[in-house]
Amino acid sequence: MITLVDSSLRDGMHSVRHQFSPEHVAAVAAGLDRAGVDVIEVSHGDGVGGSSIQYGRAAFSDAELIEAAAGGVARARIAALLLPGIGTLRRLTEAQRLGATVARVATHCTEADIAEQHIAWAAEHGMTAVGFLMMSHMIDASQLADQARLMESYGASVVYIVDSAGALVPRTAAERVAALRDALLAETAVGFHAHNNLGCGVGNALAAADAGATWLDGSLRGLGAGAGNAQLEVLAAALERSGHATGAELFPLMDVAEEVVAPLMPRPQIVDRTALSLGYAGVYSSFLLHAERAAAKFDVEPRAVLMELGRRRIVGGQEDMIIDAAAELADRTAPAQTGSSPGA
Repeated sequence: MITLVDSSLRDGMHSVRHQFSPEHVAAVAAGLDRAGVDVIEVSHGDGVGGSSIQYGRAAFSDAELIEAAAGGVARARIAALLLPGIGTLRRLTEAQRLGATVARVATHCTEADIAEQHIAWAAEHGMTAVGFLMMSHMIDASQLADQARLMESYGASVVYIVDSAGALVPRTAAERVAALRDALLAETAVGFHAHNNLGCGVGNALAAADAGATWLDGSLRGLGAGAGNAQLEVLAAALERSGHATGAELFPLMDVAEEVVAPLMPRPQIVDRTALSLGYAGVYSSFLLHAERAAAKFDVEPRAVLMELGRRRIVGGQEDMIIDAAAELADRTAPAQTGSSPGA
């Protein structure tokens, strides 16, 4: 059985500039609950405590949104994302008090050790502790397995491969899932979080399921950073056709996607040239809007900014480097200044 996790109200926050209201959250969560989705993730796009100048100011607090989601569901579990260094145990404690029962603790794929305190706390306090290895395309499968074992040792009952850049394809996604499945205890689940920057979001999630992943993320209408996430209603249908049971009801999922989420979207989630450049360069998906703004400010092409960020191997938490890259590109392309000749 596949555990479906919806990220519309967390990863989708990037696409709406973190402006969802408690009323929006309650309506989406209620629809997902009726459709039989297992877990609904709710917070700022960069996790609890992410509302800031650097990551984007949210219109409402994480507490208001988590409380609204928990009040709108009858059976689904509410998840909160936490990035150590952005979120704190105080934020996680508050999220649990307001109804979150799943803690997803996210680190860069080589930095699992900074999650020890947060994963251990969640497990010790009765939450489902989930380890989230972001930017998983940046290291090979065996290295990821080593990081996953660390998260498992801290108390994670689920460890995720997170394709934050949408840079994986079905073969490389499956290789990483298989490596974790072989490395972890049988009772530890493997999860997969897809982005669609190379157009492979649903395909990667299907390949992950075939390789042994039993927790899969998606979002309604693909709402999420970059070109969006694996589109949840499409993923549910494809999993059913592939022989993987989810417990979700397809038509109610389609209805909440069409009737509730679509009207809230400022623009469709498509693989345009900028989003495709994210996946091709291997750049964090939430950098899309930041890169577009920086490119406009310095009159350079967004694709050039993203390729430069990929060359520098910039990762989440280094958003200030987007401005730096755009400014440097502008300097490189500026016409040379010619001074007057001596004595003129």
